[in-house]
Amino acid sequence: MADAKNEKVFDSDAPSAQDVGSSSEVVGQVRDVSGYESQKAALGNAHFNRLGWKRLTVVLIVEAIALGSLSMPAAFATLGMVAGTILSVGLGLIAIYTSYVVGQVKLKFPEVQHYADAGRLILGKFGYELVGAMFVLQLVFLVGSHCLTGTIAFLNITNNGTCSLVFGVVSAIILLVLAIPPSFAEVAILGYIDFVSIIAAIFITIIATGVQRTDAGVSSDWSAWPQENLTFTSAFIAITNIVFAYSFAICQFSFMDEMHTPRHFVKSIWALGLIEIVIYTLTGALIYCFVGQDVKSPSLLSAGSLVSKIAFGIALPVIFISGSINGTVVGRYIHGRVYKNSVTRFINTTKGWVTWIALITVITIIAWVIAEAIPFFSDLLAISSALFISGFTFYFPAIFWFKLIREGKWYAKENLLKSIVNGLVFIIGMVVLVGGTYASIVDIMDGYKNGKVRGAFTCAPFE
Repeated sequence: MADAKNEKVFDSDAPSAQDVGSSSEVVGQVRDVSGYESQKAALGNAHFNRLGWKRLTVVLIVEAIALGSLSMPAAFATLGMVAGTILSVGLGLIAIYTSYVVGQVKLKFPEVQHYADAGRLILGKFGYELVGAMFVLQLVFLVGSHCLTGTIAFLNITNNGTCSLVFGVVSAIILLVLAIPPSFAEVAILGYIDFVSIIAAIFITIIATGVQRTDAGVSSDWSAWPQENLTFTSAFIAITNIVFAYSFAICQFSFMDEMHTPRHFVKSIWALGLIEIVIYTLTGALIYCFVGQDVKSPSLLSAGSLVSKIAFGIALPVIFISGSINGTVVGRYIHGRVYKNSVTRFINTTKGWVTWIALITVITIIAWVIAEAIPFFSDLLAISSALFISGFTFYFPAIFWFKLIREGKWYAKENLLKSIVNGLVFIIGMVVLVGGTYASIVDIMDGYKNGKVRGAFTCAPFE
């Protein structure tokens, strides 16, 4: 029954009226409900199944491409033009493949709504709780990161015009408001603004740095090879900056759960992956070539005082739209888990809206408090990314293939190449997990030693 139903959905471009309203299976876990609740459940199901592959691509772009792309030039400066380009392209192709595996799991197990549900498939109840905790922590930390990025942008635009805490509160409020729409199809509308914002900010930075280099009349000191006396910590932090730029798989299950034709996801991940590879590689290479070893992170700061203000102003939409979608995803996971057996989970009743807005508010406040209270929050985010993104993007998809997707022996002729590929992906995930965590901890220790750790809840501007 379930398989036949899923096949029916996959073979159509949009849900039929019969699929939306007639079957109790569509309502999900809701049973023995009143006529009013049945109607709300049917409407809710229709509302959360409007995402096509084009809108999925836009939503993935919103979640994946943020100001992190402007840390790429600094990574290229550390690793050199050759290694930076190879890693940017190579890791991008690997991310496309692992996202393909994630999508295959969703097609084979359509009941998987979030990454935590996939954790249950490989490790049972323990896997569900473990991956769920990783999922929530990483997304809340990302909301906090965007809150801080918004604060830095406002401080830069206003020349440190007021206490940084004030701008932090303003940033949190904007993130909260943008996270209120619960459907990703609605977020996709803002996605077009988001994409134009980041492209314009990058374009302005590239042109400004290029003009500055031309006016200087001398070539920059960029190099094809890594920096001299490069330490393991510096090298690995640069590598992880590139790795984490391709971390869109973390939200893929959540987004695909709203697709009316899930099998079309392949178009989305190829479109997103190739767009990311082009944007990241060109941004890293061109700005590093124009600025040289002194390139700053984010590289907007390398464009000069006036231009950086303009670029930060143009980048405000991507800072807040990309940040808010992380809050929406984690909110959907928690809300759906709490109200799994209730029509409240569709967020189209008074109780649904009240609980949803309250939850999003709590998530945003926690993210802001964590970001402001922990003096080394940026490095904490790097640690959490090393611990969690290494799994969501690399070793979990490899495990999914071996345990959930593979048919037959791993060494069978038809499986051998994929077994080798997924084995290498698993190893990459383990290297990022161990090396990234170690490098981030060492960087925190160096920050304390050199007095670079800022105070908690301070009005002082960010360095």
